Amino acid sequence: MKKLNVGMIGGGFMGKAHSLAYAGMPMFFWPAPAIPHRHTVVDVTEELAKDAAARLGFDNYSTDWREVINNPEIDIIDIVTPNNTHAEIAIAAAKAGKHIICEKPLALGAEQAKEMLEAVKASGVKHAVAFNYRRTPAVALAKKYIEEGRIGKILSFRGTYLQDWSADPNSPLSWRFQKKIAGSGALGDIGTHVVDFARYLVGEITDVNAMTKTWISERPVQTGGIDKLGTVKNGGEDVVKASVDVDDEVITMVKFENGAMGTIEATRNAWGRNNFLTFEIHGEKGSLAFNYERRDELQVCFADDPSDAKGFRTVYTGPATPYGEGLWPIPALGIGYGETKIIETYDLFKAITEDTEFSPNFEDGYVIEKIADAILESAEKGQWVNLEKATVDVK
Repeated sequence: MKKLNVGMIGGGFMGKAHSLAYAGMPMFFWPAPAIPHRHTVVDVTEELAKDAAARLGFDNYSTDWREVINNPEIDIIDIVTPNNTHAEIAIAAAKAGKHIICEKPLALGAEQAKEMLEAVKASGVKHAVAFNYRRTPAVALAKKYIEEGRIGKILSFRGTYLQDWSADPNSPLSWRFQKKIAGSGALGDIGTHVVDFARYLVGEITDVNAMTKTWISERPVQTGGIDKLGTVKNGGEDVVKASVDVDDEVITMVKFENGAMGTIEATRNAWGRNNFLTFEIHGEKGSLAFNYERRDELQVCFADDPSDAKGFRTVYTGPATPYGEGLWPIPALGIGYGETKIIETYDLFKAITEDTEFSPNFEDGYVIEKIADAILESAEKGQWVNLEKATVDVK
């Protein structure tokens, strides 16, 4: 069975998720399309890189991502670094002929994403953006029902991604609150997941009308560590604060190419919400609803249900639903975040070995960046913004 060597750039939280997927994919989907081999991991210092290799099961470590990209033994470059580094690494990897998976959002904006897309198209490598939530079996089941016409013509979409990890004004100024590194705030960090759901399930977005808000304009600069609650501890000294220049919350109305309408909302300042990623879709013949915090469940209601049984009911995902053949043998046995990354890895390796297209890829990432840019433009101007077809200006 073919082996594909992975060079992973970054050894943090997402590095752990991706490494778990490389280890677990052949256990779930056997025979695997290819065996992931964790070859080399890169981090910013030798100490961090060495530790990441030991923790995440990589044979080698490095502090130089260029060295890893140029290593002829490496087949796949996995980018799990802050957003402002994605473009440089991905473009170099494409020129070196490496397949690429890049964490979302793809870039700091559409212009940068376009350069990345042009680079992978020119090289002919496989390319993926890690919007892994669409790999949740319940979401894939919703897609199946829609494609089968079970809810008929789609009328409306309502999507949210609500978290509360930054609602505390004493939480520190990480890179996610700095535009030069993150590109945007809640919009790019979590709102793009909802945009991906909208495009995947409903279709292309043509117009947006948005509001954004920065609720906490300054945050403490971390100098002395963080306690378990995330509060900055500066050893009794006065807390130094710095400005936040990205959005904490975004709400936008959207119009779809097929005539449907919808709303998208994202915030990291919603006390009580942990990972509240949801959608509700209404069609002429039924409705679908999903909440990632109950990820084994899809709520369904069909117009032709008997009148004495009308209303939402729960379908539990399992062996008979998408990806069920590789997961667990009993419905509702439990799907976790790790499984979505395992499925993502399976689909990527299958695309590489069978020479098919992976989705979402850099073209999807570029379109989503176009939408995100339009949302920010709309919020700034206070008016509807129309999106031109996103792929026509790519070489």
